[in-house]
Amino acid sequence: MDIGVFIPINNNGWLISAASPQYMPSFELNRQVVQKAEGYGLDFALSMIKLHGFGGKTEFWDHGLESFTLMAGLASVTSRIRLYASTAVLTIPPAIVARMASTIDSISGGRFGVNIVSGWHKVEYTQMGLWPGDGHFARRYDYSTEYVHILRELWEKGESDFKGEFFQMDRCKLSPRPQAPMKVVAAGQSDRGMEFAARYCDFNFALGEGVNEPTRAAGVPARMLAHAQKTGRDVGSYMLYMIIAEETTEAAFAKWDAYNKGADREALAHLLGHAAHDTTAQETSMAAAIQRSPSPINFNMGTLVGSHAEVARMLDEAAAMPGVKGIMLTFDDFLLGMDKFGQRIQPLMRCRSHVKLAA
Repeated sequence: MDIGVFIPINNNGWLISAASPQYMPSFELNRQVVQKAEGYGLDFALSMIKLHGFGGKTEFWDHGLESFTLMAGLASVTSRIRLYASTAVLTIPPAIVARMASTIDSISGGRFGVNIVSGWHKVEYTQMGLWPGDGHFARRYDYSTEYVHILRELWEKGESDFKGEFFQMDRCKLSPRPQAPMKVVAAGQSDRGMEFAARYCDFNFALGEGVNEPTRAAGVPARMLAHAQKTGRDVGSYMLYMIIAEETTEAAFAKWDAYNKGADREALAHLLGHAAHDTTAQETSMAAAIQRSPSPINFNMGTLVGSHAEVARMLDEAAAMPGVKGIMLTFDDFLLGMDKFGQRIQPLMRCRSHVKLAA
């Protein structure tokens, strides 16, 4: 069972609350997080790309780094952990992403992969004049399909002459090619997104659900598994959970309750309003999931609150769901959270009994 960390590339991580730890993103913060993760034997680290925040009194996600350049820097100060950067497909041509990825593959010694972000937050693109129109909501996976096709051709053959609806290559060249097979990942929550992942990606990130209900989202990896079976490809789910752990369950819930009471309502209103722009969203999509909760202070991701032993037990339960190949973690405080996970939680997990701690 792979375990990874969703690193804090934007300010305040994944808690839209004035009561949670407040911090700015920096290379130094992310270096410490990823080096701790590598030291504790985690398998991967992924950074998102978010180009416009939600404001509010916490200025949530108004401050953020760029994913590829951050991961290039992290590749130079790590030696084992796999690294994934995210491309917002409307912002960078696939041939340039292919070359950037090949460069980071060289820096990392073959430990790099790319996460495909098809785009649901319209204002990220309208601010730069890159939004192709609201028709993109319904066709974003068609666009992403051509995008990944070009990436694969360049990485595998060093040349693409692809002619499609959105992209036309003219014997486009790439050299040097990556030294290791390049993994492509996605985060489709809707059935259309999962169909895309099943056909063109190596695995799919998906949200856990509920508070201390580690298997509530069992239907999500099951749907991904069904889509993968239709394609005959081995594509599993990497589930996303937030950990809030303390010595006692009472202490952990005291923090969680405080975070909810301190919710940044203005930033949440911005988030909910922009999620509603996608009128084509399926009931299972990210946009729909965000809108369903009255207070999605952490994007409705699965949240595990409790003692170290209780969190370890719940992570084992999540890992045992059919179709799950990995778990990606976030924390309220990333530096303290990584240490708690590595020293107090992971040693109690059955699915991680093979890990020998380096720290």
